[in-house]
Amino acid sequence: MVVVFRAEKERETVSSMNDSNPRGLGLSGFMRRLAGFSVALLAACSVTLLPATGLATAASSSPSGSSAASSSSSSTGPYAPLDQPGPPLDVPAAQLSASLACTGGMAGAAHDPVLLVPGTALNPEANYSWNYEIGLTDAGLPWCALTLPGNSMDDITTAGEYVVYAIRAMHALSGRQVDILGYSQGGMVPRWALRFWPDTRPLVRSFVAIDPSNHGTLDAFALCHVVCPPAFWQQATGSQFLTALNSGAETFAGIDYTVIYSRTDEIVFPNLNAEGSSSLHTGNGQTLNIAVQQVCPSDVSEHLLMGTVDPVAFGLAMNALENDRLADPGQLAPSVCSEGLAPDVDPVTFPVNFASELVTIATSIAQAPETSAEPPLPAYVYAS
Repeated sequence: MVVVFRAEKERETVSSMNDSNPRGLGLSGFMRRLAGFSVALLAACSVTLLPATGLATAASSSPSGSSAASSSSSSTGPYAPLDQPGPPLDVPAAQLSASLACTGGMAGAAHDPVLLVPGTALNPEANYSWNYEIGLTDAGLPWCALTLPGNSMDDITTAGEYVVYAIRAMHALSGRQVDILGYSQGGMVPRWALRFWPDTRPLVRSFVAIDPSNHGTLDAFALCHVVCPPAFWQQATGSQFLTALNSGAETFAGIDYTVIYSRTDEIVFPNLNAEGSSSLHTGNGQTLNIAVQQVCPSDVSEHLLMGTVDPVAFGLAMNALENDRLADPGQLAPSVCSEGLAPDVDPVTFPVNFASELVTIATSIAQAPETSAEPPLPAYVYAS
């Protein structure tokens, strides 16, 4: 087993923003303009892309947002029983190994390592290098970042094999369970690994998903009329892929699922409440479905800001990962609602980093192969 280790990046220490900083309305206004620009660019590139959204039909969670997910949806129909062993991985071992980049100190780590899984049309560099990678390193948490085929534009069932490999490899390297942080498609695809490779479930402890496309997006119907990249077809509400993914159980015992979403998400849509696309309801895992607006009602972060710089999403995610459990909103400082950026995001380089993310998205979409229909599901998805 070979894993690429990423040397810790040297960077200047960024002082935390204080009341004397010119953030306030100036920074907030700038972020809103950037968000608007990002939406315009995505639309121009036919980027109503990512995450899929569909209305969850299960009962909503408890008033606190935290519950043991219902196990009422136990029938898997034509799909594999929940305990059916997963198949051998078809992706060549060399490709799997090259996809995973880790910090040093994995062996003998004092804390569960964190697997970072990027969103559709993104890679770890564009998605995480200027925010969560810095935050995890500052918190003393080891991490690995996973690059998915075609920057997560290819068949998601293949991407699932990469996640299976990453979980197994990180567990073998550290001797510990693995925590997961995923954004958009990256918050959904690890569930494919957990659903169809049962051996990965006891290897995972805390799973944090930010604006995940767990039930698809209605946006895909406006995009995929004739041809689309495979990942777009698969993230459309009601797709065969999502039906298989959510069959039997959405969560599994022993794993804490913190699902963080924004009611103003324009990509994973609709996400207006705990019945929206991102939320999880069935299975035996401990689950927290929480909107950032439940913590800060005035938070209007759209999809891209949620996955990079939103201070509420960042605070909830780090709280869950540092403590290996469900996030506890009550432990966030009240000042989080007045912050313009997550604490480990440099306000000076933020515009450049955010623009670079947009370029990565546009380039990935432009270069992605397209198909005239959703890819067929692999045979292992069905009961044998």
